[in-house]
Amino acid sequence: MLRTVLFDLDGTLVDHESAAAAAVVVWAAEYGVVGPEVAAEWASVSDKHYRRYQRRELTFPEQRRLRVREFLGLEASDAEADEMFESYTRRYEAGWTVYDDAVPALRAVRAAGLGAVVLTNGNTAHQTFKLERMGLTAEIDELITGEQLPATKPDPRAFVYALERVGATPDEVVMVGDSLENDIQGARAAGIHAVLIDRKDAHAHTGIPRIRLLTEVLESVKS
Repeated sequence: MLRTVLFDLDGTLVDHESAAAAAVVVWAAEYGVVGPEVAAEWASVSDKHYRRYQRRELTFPEQRRLRVREFLGLEASDAEADEMFESYTRRYEAGWTVYDDAVPALRAVRAAGLGAVVLTNGNTAHQTFKLERMGLTAEIDELITGEQLPATKPDPRAFVYALERVGATPDEVVMVGDSLENDIQGARAAGIHAVLIDRKDAHAHTGIPRIRLLTEVLESVKS
């Protein structure tokens, strides 16, 4: 019997990608970095160093500084890099939006007597702030972050830890997220059923359970 739904945060409940893309175009132009590939290049650099943070190779501030230095091609001190990244962050945070289906889905899950838990690889302070800023704190039962995990998603240990935190067995939990690797494959490796939120229908031929709206999650689990 289902007891808990684990939700990813960025790309699942909150539109991180659009906020990052819009912010970096304006921010980068201040340093003379322009062009049609700016957002994609920033995403690539960010992903590389953020993954190193997730593997515990870098601290949260260190990965931010490396992203700034590589993307802008600058030799900046830690203090200078921090200031530059903060300028980007202000724009990024201002662009956060909650997906329209997020709150209705969370409320439907809880109304069904199930736990709504966020499982994210992100930094505790930053993700807590994001939930508060977006008005999602009161809509969930628990937040589990990368800093609390023995290893971050997609490592199965992340999901085993989540099971222990919520006091459930694998067959009592479903994972919902937008990443095939982190959310779906990771959960499945831990024996947990997983559903991909695929709003743009980009993974039609993967053969895995998909939904276009978060509000479809309970129905998808029943079917």
